[in-house]
Order: sequence, then structure tokens, then C-alpha cells
Amino acid sequence: MRVSPGALVARVPAPALFVGSGLAQYLGAAVAIGLFDRLPAATVGWLRLAVAALVLLAWRRPWRLTWTRPALRAAVAFGVVLATMNLTFYVAIEHLPLGTAVAIEFLGPVAVAAFTGSGWRERSGIALAAVGVALLAGVTLSVGGDDVVVGLVAIGAAAACWAGYILLGRRVAAGPDGVSSLAVGMTAGSLLYAPLLAASGAPVLRSADLALAVVGVAVLSSVVPYALEQGILRRVTAATFAVLLALLPATAAVIGAVVLRQWPRPLEVVGLVLVSGAIALTSGARPSPEEAPPPAP
Repeated sequence: MRVSPGALVARVPAPALFVGSGLAQYLGAAVAIGLFDRLPAATVGWLRLAVAALVLLAWRRPWRLTWTRPALRAAVAFGVVLATMNLTFYVAIEHLPLGTAVAIEFLGPVAVAAFTGSGWRERSGIALAAVGVALLAGVTLSVGGDDVVVGLVAIGAAAACWAGYILLGRRVAAGPDGVSSLAVGMTAGSLLYAPLLAASGAPVLRSADLALAVVGVAVLSSVVPYALEQGILRRVTAATFAVLLALLPATAAVIGAVVLRQWPRPLEVVGLVLVSGAIALTSGARPSPEEAPPPAP
């Protein structure tokens, strides 16, 4: 008996899906490292979204579906928030240390869990996760300077968009085809920023290796993780999803130790323990009937 990919994903525990999502993102980030020397960071972010949108459109062919106006509006709003989240994060890491940017951006999921969490497990879990992420990220910040101000404004916007991504993404995921909605949304977000950033991406059209690298970043850093997250958002509450996001920096630390022999420092080990405790706490939480998404088709 054949089993559809969606059914297989539905059988995998949500934390395991997050680890897979994180691995794809970090591999994509490794490919993207060389791009920052050849293209502005914001342009790389836009190209990642635009190419991912094209891949998703070719895969899902959302025009075959019947769209209601509310569903289309939700998909477009989700895509605009997703695009803004990515672009502001790329701008932020040009002006702030990466660890600091990651920790501050995590305030978005913290706010979601704080306001939507309905039990002590979720609220305790997000507190543990937030401290764990701060320890894993290695927060540092030099006071003063225009770069810091620009970075803080950008990462604040990214954090707000991350919160919106969770809330809007759960609404989109609960629809009949979350990945098709993702395709529509990413297309809308890419088109919104095209007038500002498309021209600076012209070098990609003249270089086959650069174009191939952009496609790799788009598939690994956008298509795979965001498609997996659509499956996760159907199955857990917004607060639990916010806590599970702490697995991303935790996965990075583990991969760094195993692959690069970059062994975590004592505080990072504490961070890993706290994140693990947060996941263990929230794994026992169950969505209430009014917030439970419909079963996957």
C-alpha cells in the first residue's frame, strides 16, 4: 500500500520534523556564506524567497484550486509577513552579531507563547526556551553607533514578523492545502519587494554557479523548512510551536559539535539542557478543542 508524503510527515513527531527543518536551513546557510561577498544581504534574502516561490508554484500549481477571498487574503498576508521577516533579519545580521540577532528575534515566539499559552507547561516551557536560546546564541552587544541602531530596529521588526508568521501560518496551515497557500504567499511577498531588490540580483543571470547556489539556498532554507512547518502548525498549538522553535539554535549547536568538532561551552550546554527541558514540558500539552486544527487531509 502506497503512503502519501503528507501521511508520512504526519507520522513523524513534531520535534523530529523541526530538527529536519533546522538541518536543511543550516545547510542552506552554509551555501549562502559565499553569496554575501557577491551580493547584498537583503538581495540574497529576496532571491531566496523569489526562487523558492517559483519552485513551490511549479510543485503545487495552486491555480488548480478554488480560492475563496478570505483564504487568498490570509495567504497573501502570511507571505508578506514571511518575506518581511526574512529580509529584516538579513539586514539585522549585517549590523549585529548573529547570536545577538537570533536571541532578540526569539522575543517574537516568546510573545506568542506568553499570550496564547493556556497552561503551565507552555508558559514554563517558553521561559526555559528563551533562556536556553540566549545562552546558545552567545549574546553580545556594543553600545552606541548607527550600525547598532539600524540592527536593533531591523531585528525588532523581524521579531514582530516572526510572531505574525506563527499566528498567520497556523491559520493558513489549517486550510485545505497549506503548502499551496505557502506558494501563493511567498509569491506575493517576493513581488512586493521586487521593485526594491530585483535589480541588484542581476548578477545571478550572468553566472551559472551563482544561480545554482541561489537555487540551493532557496530549496534548503525556504522550501523544505517552511513546507515542513506547515505540517507542524496543523498539529500543535501556537504556543507549543513557539517553544519548538528553540530547537533551531539547539540543532545548530549539536551539528557544530558533531560535524565541525566545535564543542559547546559550559553555558551552551546549560542552554541545550534548558531547551530540552522546554520541549519535554510542552510535549505533554494538548490543544484545547477550540484551538485544535483540523486533521491533515
